[in-house]
Formats: sequence, C-alpha cells, structure tokens
Amino acid sequence: MNERVMALLRLALRNGMIGIPLAIIIILAMMILPMPPLLLDITFTFNIALSLIVIMSSIYINRPLEFAAFPTILLIATLLRLALNIASTRVVLLEGHTGTDAAGNVIESFGEFVIGGDYTVGIVIFAILVIINFVVVTKGAGRISEVSARFTLDAMPGKQMAIDADLNAGVIDQAEAKKRRAEVVAEADFYGSMDGASKFVRGDAVAGILILFINIIGGLIIGVAQHDMSFADAGHNYTLLTIGDGLVAQIPSLLLSTAAAIMVTRVSSEQNMGEQISKQMFGNPRSLAVTAAIIGGLGLIPGMPNVVFIGLGSLCGYAAYQIYNRKRIAEATPSAAIEKAPIAPSPSEIKDLSWDDVRTIDTVGLEVGYRLIPLVDSKQDGNLMARIKGVRKKLTQELGFLIPAVHIRDNLELSPTSYRITLLGVTVGEADIYPDRELAISAGQAIGQLQGIVTKDPAFGMDAVWIDASMRERAEGMGYTVVDPSTVIATHLNQILKKHAHELLGREEVQRLLDRVAADSPKLIDGLVPETLTLGALQKLLRNLLAEGVPIKDMRTIIETLTTEAVPRQDSDSLTEVVRASLGRLIVQNINGLDDNMAVAILDHNLERLLQEAMAEGAGMSLEPGLAERMHNSLTNAGYQMQAKGKEPILLVAPKLRAALSRFINHTLPEMHVLSFNEVPSNKKINIVASIGTAA
Repeated sequence: MNERVMALLRLALRNGMIGIPLAIIIILAMMILPMPPLLLDITFTFNIALSLIVIMSSIYINRPLEFAAFPTILLIATLLRLALNIASTRVVLLEGHTGTDAAGNVIESFGEFVIGGDYTVGIVIFAILVIINFVVVTKGAGRISEVSARFTLDAMPGKQMAIDADLNAGVIDQAEAKKRRAEVVAEADFYGSMDGASKFVRGDAVAGILILFINIIGGLIIGVAQHDMSFADAGHNYTLLTIGDGLVAQIPSLLLSTAAAIMVTRVSSEQNMGEQISKQMFGNPRSLAVTAAIIGGLGLIPGMPNVVFIGLGSLCGYAAYQIYNRKRIAEATPSAAIEKAPIAPSPSEIKDLSWDDVRTIDTVGLEVGYRLIPLVDSKQDGNLMARIKGVRKKLTQELGFLIPAVHIRDNLELSPTSYRITLLGVTVGEADIYPDRELAISAGQAIGQLQGIVTKDPAFGMDAVWIDASMRERAEGMGYTVVDPSTVIATHLNQILKKHAHELLGREEVQRLLDRVAADSPKLIDGLVPETLTLGALQKLLRNLLAEGVPIKDMRTIIETLTTEAVPRQDSDSLTEVVRASLGRLIVQNINGLDDNMAVAILDHNLERLLQEAMAEGAGMSLEPGLAERMHNSLTNAGYQMQAKGKEPILLVAPKLRAALSRFINHTLPEMHVLSFNEVPSNKKINIVASIGTAA
C-alpha cells in the first residue's frame, strides 16, 4: 500500500500536479515562518542555480515559443527571491548582533569575499548592479515587450491569411493549418504575457532598493537600541549582512532580467542564439578586417599598450582571412565541379551508342539553379520536397487521378537563383527567387510600401516584394501575405499542374481508373471499353472535362452515364456534354459553392439565334471579327459586374452552344465559366444580372 502511494506521489510530482502548487506553498511559508541559516544557504544556492538554468534555456532554444512557460517561471522565481529577502531580513534583524555569519555562509561569503569586507565598496557594487538591472536591462526589456505584443497582435490577421493561402494552394493540409493557427494564437499569448511579466522584473528591482535601506536603517536601530552595540559595530555587522543579502538576491535578479531581454529580442529561426550570433557577426570577413586595421593602427601610436592592441589586431586579421578563404572555397565549388568534368572522352572511353543513351522525358520536371539546391536537400533542412508532395496529394484528391511524380534536378545552365517547371520536356513556367529572402505579396489590401526587390508573384502575377526575413512581422501587420521561397515554388507548381491537368492524363492513368471501378463494381463497365468506346475516346472525354476544370473523381457517375447514353462511334465532344449534365451538381458546387442563388449572364435572344444559325451551317462557330469583339466587351463588363458583387462570373447558354462558346471565351476570358441550362440543378435559383447582345 505504501509503495503504491509513493508511486502515485512520484507520478504527481513528475507531471506537475503537486510540484508547482507545493512550490507556491513553500514560497508562502518562507514569508511567514522563520528559517535557520543552513536552510537559507540551500535556498539561496537553489535560487542562483534556477536563474542560471533559466538563462541557459533561453539561450539554447531556437524559437521563443519553445520556452512558452517563461513568464510563469519568471513570476515564480520573483516570488521565491522576494520570499528569500523576507526570510533573510528576519534573520539579519534578529541575529545580526551575533556576527556576520548570523544569516548563513552564503550571505557572509558575498559580504566578505565578493566585496572584500568593505561595506562602502559593497554599497557601490550593489548600486551599480541595481542601475544596470533597473535602468538598462529591465527598462529595455519592458519596452521591447510592449512593442512586440502590439506588433504581434497587429500581425495576426496577415499570418492567418498566409496560412489560408498555403492551405488553398495545397502546400499544407488541414492538420498543419490547425497547428499553425494554434502557434499564431500561442505567440500572441506569449508576447502578451511577456509584456506583463516584465513588470514583475521591474518591480523586483525597486523592491531590492527599498529592502536594502530598510535593513540598514532597521539594523542600526535594533543593534544600538536593543543590543547596546556601538554605532560602528552595528553599522559594520548589519551593513555587511544587508549588502551580502542584496548581492545574493540581485545577481539572480540580473540573470533573470537578462533572460527576459533575450526572450523578447530573439528572432525565430532554426538556430540557437550562439549559432545566430556567430553566423551573422562573423559571417562577413569585412567587419573583422576593418576592426583588425583600426586596432592595429591604434597599437602603433606611441604611448598606447602596443603589445595588447597589435596582438588583438593580428588575431582579428587572421580570423578575417580564414573566414574569407573558407567562403571563397565554398563559392567556387560549383564552378570547380564544371571545370573537373572532362570536355571530351578519350578514344579508349568512346562506346557505341545504344537505346540506353536515349533519355526519357520527365512528365513533370523541376530544374533549379545551384543556389536553390538547399531548398530541396533534406540534409540542409530543405522542405520543398515535402511541400511538393503536399501539392501532389491535394491535386490528386481534388482532380480524381494520380498526379505524376515531380522529377527535381539541378541545372547549371540556369542562373543560380532561377527555377524552371517543365511538362513533357517543355518549359511551362520559370522565375527568379531569392532563397535568403521572403516574398511579401499584396492582395490589394496592403497599406504602405516595403523596402526590397519589387517583382511579381510567379503563380498569380500579383504585385510583390522580396524582403528580408526580419521584416516579416512588419509586412504582415501592413496587410501583406508573406511566404518563404519554398512556398513560392510550390504554389507556382500547384497552379501549373492544375491548369495543365488534362495533359497529365495518359492512357495508363485511364486504364488504372477503369481497373479501380471494376474492382469495386465489376458489372458497371461491362460492354463499355472497347465495345462502345475505345480507350482513346474515353481518354479524350476525360481530358475534355479536366481542361474545363471539371474533376473526374466521380468515375461511377461518368461510367454509368456513358453506359446509358453512349453508342458506338459517337464522338467524344458530344459525349462530354452529356457527362457534364450528369455532373451538374458537382460542377455548379465547385463554382458557386453551397449558395442556392446563382448570379449569371445570358445571351440576348437575337445573338443566341445568330449563333445557333452559325452552328447549323456545320462550319463551327465562326464569327465576324466585329461581332466577336463586341461579344468580348459585353462579356468583360458582365464579368466585372459579377465579381464586384462577390460572385463568380458565369455565362448560362443553351446546351448546343456551350462547348463552342467555352472554347471561344477560354482564350479571352479564362475566368468566365460557361454552363448550359442542363447542368444547373433544379434547386438553384438563377439571378440574371446581365444580357449579352450584339451591341458594344
């Protein structure tokens, strides 16, 4: 029974169920109950160790949120230090007349050894520590906490928009989006708590000053009036004890104030503070070289400590040379690899050509310049591969067939910061990015201008600026959507794959789709392929759907419609319209969402009759140039009207005209959706907002 109770107690202490409340109770008890000198020594030592643990933890974390409990720990440590001040004050005033060891060895050591037993020196050192803590560290940390809390709250909408943009682009999934939103909220809570916690540190510094004067004055009065001590002896004993007590408390206070300042001045990165400082301060050899020249020049001036200055200048110069040499070797590595490649093989190495020398073309390819290689190298913390996998997964689920793998390779013919997206060996997109910067995209709601490299977003063509990573929070607070270089490439790839999805659907993919349907419903495809439709005709039909943005994930409905409606040698284009009518609910929902009201434009009766006559002549929909231009202008105006009302531009036409008009509009107004009356579900209410006629 006792073992079970002890096991439960250890579990509770380990999980903080009893540990934290017990610590609070002990701190309160220290303020009320007298403590022997030995226990004071132990708690003072524990206080110093705790402050060292806290400041070391704040140095070795990569992101402030990794130490989100810091404000609470700061409050508990402050209460512990104040409780120790009360406990030590009680002992000093009660037992100070007995000698300088009355309050324990720790206070005596700080009073005798650290300040040399001279209370004048102790008062000066204590005053300096208080000034450093109160005026410099605490005041600066408090100001930074206020500004960080305000800017973090202001930047929350922009960060939420960036998360939504990544989710919509397929860069992240719902779980990752939920995790990032929680991090945004946690960050706002953290900096808000730090703003309040900085007031504890500032109040603690003020309390230390007041406690010092109270102990000295109270000790003098007690020593002289109650214990018949001389003024000099009382001043010596009580002042040394008070100064020792103050130093023991102020050193942990200064450490915790410094830890608080470190926490609020940290910038989130994949490196701890030591790695950040070494990389950013000593990454450029020029600063060390100029410093070496100045220090060395001062060392040559007569009367200066020549050996020290010249020695330190030489050390800085040597360090600058080593850093420069290391960077030069690293930058020369790509070109050196090219120089080492043989220009032509020797006669003994020449082999006959074979079919193995014919390179197959990648269905989807991504070529990157050598400076972008770290983005795709997992050993260098590159996350582009994972993001591309997320894009493929999202599009596969949306479109209904497996998106081919993206073959990534480096291309030394590209500029170092360029990338190129290829489809079946043909370039379909390329852009320049800056791996050491982030892209701030203006979606039309951004306020103010940012300093950086002005450009266009590769995926959507919106105005954007490449900014330093340190400006991210400021840009988000101004309404910009800020994304990293990997997200830029992944979003661009997502848009290209979605636009060219119909080109990615080959016969192998179509056969796989049929096999999956046959595995679930064997009777469903009986007599369809190849008796009624050839595999090539079915492929063309599915490609027609994908080209117009219609997913093919509902293969059951597609197959059932073809089984019922298709006849041998029927063309794929006419079957596409039949299948679209069956998928009408899916098509309309993808365009109009769940809204029961559809804002649409329709054709004027005269124009519709004219187009039907042109179609009846059998030459397709060949339009007179003037009429085509007037139709384009009318459709453009109608599209603007619907977009101004927050609606997707939709043109509703007769079934016979839909395919021809869709091809016509796709070249001039790709954002306009062309639907036939047969595709609109019966539960939708049509709201006609524009009529397209022959007039301009």
